[in-house]
Amino acid sequence: MRGKADASGERSVAAGGDIGKVVTGDFSTQIEHGIVLPAALPVPETGLVHLPERTALFVGRKGELARLDAGTPSGVQVLCGLGGIGKSTLAAHWAAGRLDSHNPVWWITAETAGELDAGLAALARAMQPAYVGTLPDDALRERALQWLATHDDWLLILDNVSDPADVKPLLARATGGRVVITTRRATGWQDIAETIAVPELDPAEAAALFTRVCPGDGVAEVCAELGHLPLALRQAAAYCAEAGIAPRAYLDLLARYPAETYALTAEGGEAGRTVARVWQVTLDRLRDTPLAGRILSILAWWAPEGIPRRLLEPLGSPLEVTEAVRRLRAHSMISVEGPEIGVHRLVQAVVRAGGEGKEQAGELLVQAVSGVRGSALANLDVCRPYAIQAASFAQYTQAKEDIEQWCMLFHWAGLLFAMITDGRALSLYSRALIGYRRLYGAEDERSLQAMGNLVLEQQFDDAPEMVELPEEYFELHVRLYGPDDARTIEARAQLAKTLLLSDPRRAEELLQENVDRAIRSLGEDARETLGARCALLAADSDHLTACSGLESLLARVRDVLPEDAVLIDRIETSLVSVLLELGRTDRALVLTEAGVVGARRRFGPTHPNTLVQRGFHVVVLIEAGEVDQARHLVRELLDDCESTLGGTLLTTMIRQLAHERLSLGD
Repeated sequence: MRGKADASGERSVAAGGDIGKVVTGDFSTQIEHGIVLPAALPVPETGLVHLPERTALFVGRKGELARLDAGTPSGVQVLCGLGGIGKSTLAAHWAAGRLDSHNPVWWITAETAGELDAGLAALARAMQPAYVGTLPDDALRERALQWLATHDDWLLILDNVSDPADVKPLLARATGGRVVITTRRATGWQDIAETIAVPELDPAEAAALFTRVCPGDGVAEVCAELGHLPLALRQAAAYCAEAGIAPRAYLDLLARYPAETYALTAEGGEAGRTVARVWQVTLDRLRDTPLAGRILSILAWWAPEGIPRRLLEPLGSPLEVTEAVRRLRAHSMISVEGPEIGVHRLVQAVVRAGGEGKEQAGELLVQAVSGVRGSALANLDVCRPYAIQAASFAQYTQAKEDIEQWCMLFHWAGLLFAMITDGRALSLYSRALIGYRRLYGAEDERSLQAMGNLVLEQQFDDAPEMVELPEEYFELHVRLYGPDDARTIEARAQLAKTLLLSDPRRAEELLQENVDRAIRSLGEDARETLGARCALLAADSDHLTACSGLESLLARVRDVLPEDAVLIDRIETSLVSVLLELGRTDRALVLTEAGVVGARRRFGPTHPNTLVQRGFHVVVLIEAGEVDQARHLVRELLDDCESTLGGTLLTTMIRQLAHERLSLGD
């Protein structure tokens, strides 16, 4: 006997140490061998570690690592984010650096409450091997919980937790050590732990990760296409390396076979861990909210950021839509910032490869735009988010699929982008024109309107001059309306403007023809005639003659068409350009100052038309030597451009002006 043991009750047996055979009762129970188990788990004498295989492909995450290092008073931190974002890799990397300060360091896959219990039981067995095969898992789990509750300096990593409720009992009892949880659940942790959102890698980190496995041409482009998502980057790089193809060739596979390529892995890779299958687990959990999956399929066809939440309102009752959005957000499939929704671009790509949701995505955009079409160019804050989504929708769909409503949507978005000098106007006008021509023919009024806007926008594009479209546009007008119609006069003017640099003689001939035909068919003081005179004078290489003629024309228009602010602005702009060529900056300043005052009165201080006028005024101030005033005005102008327009062509031009002419930095 190694110790004292007491027994009570009929036919009871007590043992103070190991025993051999015991027989009791009428129906004997035989114990061939017995071991006395410790009442509690011991403290591991050496570091007890259970971590998954640690990858050498770890980059970045300095901010998240620093927050893990700092800890939190509760001792519990949650790494949350999209499946494949690298939460588990981050947790394993951090935990591997804590082996000297924590004992044990134990990893538990805890997607379900049952898996968590099994992981705790495994911890108990590792701490006391004598438990192996002697106690049921429930008893082992309880002993592990008792030990954790009475000791410090241990570290648990609970991986892939799906429901905060599953870990609450553990966290309530075990308060002395550290717990790091990884989860796709972005919400529900506020009363439990500090939440650390894990984002995608930045472009440089993503490229470094990919290049460690497969360097080559097109790495940055592949990383961008894969949304800088670590899981997708590792798998794509491994596949490229094994297949012996350059990253750029992988891009081609993605473009041609998206659904199949997203499912590819290298030999030995985890087929169940491709991004498509990882996210399918989450979608399966959302099956009891069918609208959530439907919304995700619609969001796949729009821009990844800045999606107006109100676009989804027609999909169900306010409660139904709110609940679907809530669940998508809770499982990290979307982000929500105020009235806007965001989706990771790779989630979009994978979902979009299934082909669902496209028609409804277009329908919702058309429906939303129809409600603001009349005020589209007057209310940028309301309309621009819809135009941005329309541009993305055009990017992800094919012109051969366009219906009339989609063509109208693209044309409308092009008009808005043209007004704010956004380069997307050109492609949207082109897309609308292709659709209208396919549906109604080149001579249809809708096709002509889109073509006219495209011709006008080409003049502001950095691409080489394209004469074919303006020529065709003009010839169509001559054939349909005759050479003297006001619409033909405008088409002729657009062709002449396109030709000013490449063929100035023909351009001048066309402008003179415009004046002659306008006088003959419309009269001396018709708006078209006066506009044609302005264009002809502005193209005159004799600046003195042009200046005199434009001054007279301006006085005439103010007399006969005093309310035509657009024509007056056009003449004044042409006159200022000529005055600057002649060095007459005093008169140019008077005109531009008046132009700014008029634009502010008509449109407000930050309307795109006013911003253009203010920029023109800054240029004239610089030419006049009023540099200090120009610096003062351009700072405010640049702030207004960036806040109102964002990174459009006008904003870029103003920033370049401030940098090169006023030395105000980048």
